[in-house]
Amino acid sequence: MRILVVNVNTTESMTEGIAEQARRVALPGTEIVGLTPAFGAESVEGNLESYLAAVAVMDRVLAYEEPFDAVIQAGYGEHGREGLQELLDVPVVDITEAAASTAMYLGHRYSVVTTLDRAVPLIEDRLLVAGLDRRCASVRASGLAVLELEADPERAVEAIVEQAAAAVRDDHAEVICLGCGGMAELESAVRARTGVPVVDGVAAAVTVAEALVRMQLSTSKVRTYAPARPKKMTGWPVTGGR
Repeated sequence: MRILVVNVNTTESMTEGIAEQARRVALPGTEIVGLTPAFGAESVEGNLESYLAAVAVMDRVLAYEEPFDAVIQAGYGEHGREGLQELLDVPVVDITEAAASTAMYLGHRYSVVTTLDRAVPLIEDRLLVAGLDRRCASVRASGLAVLELEADPERAVEAIVEQAAAAVRDDHAEVICLGCGGMAELESAVRARTGVPVVDGVAAAVTVAEALVRMQLSTSKVRTYAPARPKKMTGWPVTGGR
């Protein structure tokens, strides 16, 4: 089984970290291929960058020339999952939705701890669209930019742990979701401080994708995610064909 894990930003080191986290939880025999978009922003923290990333992720997947069995979109609260589902005949899993749905098996209400406050509405909207919002106790911002997670890991741990503890104490969350693909390394620290289950979206998405492939299930194509009607695409920035 080969799973493509596509970063939504153009920072190669973040792609490598996300792919490594995916490999840690993947079953023996699952090949994880980390992909970085050919264009876009170095970090995705708002609507403009997110919409650009949606196109860039589709472009990067189309440019991958080898067979694959599933795709993971490794951006928290980002646009684009629906477009990938129209494009592809294999399962497509978004880390935001994978984390939240996994959290609901573990407790009555969950909270998401993310990066900047401006990312909070994007995550709230994605959970609402996916029908996962009713059991979300809160979406909290750590105040850190995405790239600061790598640049200042000690500060990142403290800021994220502080918000996670507040979510459990003040918002009555019973599970914490790490609201950024680059937060996987913080899982144990958050769990130790809060005493609750902590769900990393990349790990959850790999597990969901593997299960869908093993069950030979993929996206329904009868209506919402039917392939796009054939038509001329002017200026479509595809970097290669599959």
